[in-house]
Amino acid sequence: MTRPFAAPRPLAAAAMILTAMATMGLIDNYVRVIAETTGLWQFHVVRSSMCLGLLAIYARLTGTRLQPRHWGVVVARSAILSVALVTYFGALVLLPISEVIAGLFTAPIWVLLLSALFFDKSLGRVRIVAVIAGFVGVMLVLRPDTGTLTWLTALPLISGVLYALAQIATREWCAEETALTLLFGFFAALGLWGLVGLAGLSLFPQPVPAGPEGFPWRLWGQMSVAAWGWTVAQALGSIFAVGLIIRAYQIAEASFVAVFEYALLIFAVFWGYVLLGQTVDGWALTGIAVIVGSGAVMVLGTRGAATTEIPAPATPEATPGPQAR
Repeated sequence: MTRPFAAPRPLAAAAMILTAMATMGLIDNYVRVIAETTGLWQFHVVRSSMCLGLLAIYARLTGTRLQPRHWGVVVARSAILSVALVTYFGALVLLPISEVIAGLFTAPIWVLLLSALFFDKSLGRVRIVAVIAGFVGVMLVLRPDTGTLTWLTALPLISGVLYALAQIATREWCAEETALTLLFGFFAALGLWGLVGLAGLSLFPQPVPAGPEGFPWRLWGQMSVAAWGWTVAQALGSIFAVGLIIRAYQIAEASFVAVFEYALLIFAVFWGYVLLGQTVDGWALTGIAVIVGSGAVMVLGTRGAATTEIPAPATPEATPGPQAR
């Protein structure tokens, strides 16, 4: 489906993504507080209800369009992105967190591959190098235990593929939609998944460990005052951060924007140090330096406009037949 694109604004998109990652790195440090007394699916329902209500009020007050121009693509994008995140959260229950996050952070690599294979995009060598370098930096920070790899390890990889596809779709399918419309679709889809999770736990109750360990299995907890406060913060912060991410992917190529999502790890480490006094070792600091370097390479390559392009794979229609060879 062809959409008329506005002129790309890569540096503005990079600034939006970095701001969004800083916000998410901050609020996600307090998910553990929410998890003390709340269930995962309860959290999705409560947060999504807050977000949808706030977005509806904002749309009404400002006269901003909330209804999609093209229902099919908005529903498809919302479904793909929500399945990616539900798969991610499911993997968190079954696998070490470092492996799960590492799998999700393969998304920029999948963005490159999917952009070339299915959306006929040309890939510059600068982008390829930056994406690979950023992923190496992620591995240095997380250092997942490869000795524990099983078939379940495919779950976070699947999450990364779906997340990448959804973000490509933001520009390729949904360029004509408002960020508010896409935000509403995203939170509506997550809220529906929350209801599905609650229904599943109602039919098949599970033993619930005390504290954050019971987060995935708790049906409906008695949320503490702190949990309510940080859920409100999550709602407000998520609207702000996800809105910036959506807009960034709308105004620049996905293969450029995706590299800057690696910054989430940097901000998570930063806020962990500032708020919780958590420290990192030399390997992690090296990884952070590599991630910063990959972003710098991407920005400098874009400003220089001297990127050597690798053509995307030819579409079947453009591939010469035997008679043309």
